[in-house]
Amino acid sequence: MLLWVGLGNPEARMRRNRHNIGFMAVEVMAERHGFGPWRQRFKGLIAEGEIGGERVLALKPQTYMNASGESVAAAASFYKIAPLAITVFHDELDLAPGKIRIKRGGGAAGHNGLRSLDRLLGTPDYWRVRLGIGHPGDKERVLPHVLGDFGREDEAWLVPMLGAIAEAAPLLAAGQPEAFMTKVALLQREQG
Repeated sequence: MLLWVGLGNPEARMRRNRHNIGFMAVEVMAERHGFGPWRQRFKGLIAEGEIGGERVLALKPQTYMNASGESVAAAASFYKIAPLAITVFHDELDLAPGKIRIKRGGGAAGHNGLRSLDRLLGTPDYWRVRLGIGHPGDKERVLPHVLGDFGREDEAWLVPMLGAIAEAAPLLAAGQPEAFMTKVALLQREQG
């Protein structure tokens, strides 16, 4: 089983925040691939399904970003899922809006959700799908930017990016991260 985690904050008023792009990604993938209904478990919301012949557990921690690791560690422990079978979808300030990068391991780079995962999983050795939200340009504007909602102008890149991620997901499930990134980029180009 694979554990695919979207990071975000649980409050309804935060649903459209840039910080919640990880939630958005796993929601679109679960819907596109016909996952079962979301239900409460492991201090989060989970949905199960199959992508590319692989069983996938989608998880949206409901602990707030800073404590995301509590939910992820509980699910991983219950299902005996190794860190290398965990993929985390999260917002990335240092990537332009609509760009994605995938990597295994690495530092938290100031991301409190990743910091919580690293601490509670005991390792940073899981996959990260970094979803670009862009940097506001000034350090003082980072928090309002991250916790601000996506605007109408963002829809032009956000919707195609999420759709491309969902369509390319079977490559990610098959353990082909480079092919996944390439397909997402090609699909975005076709839609743009």
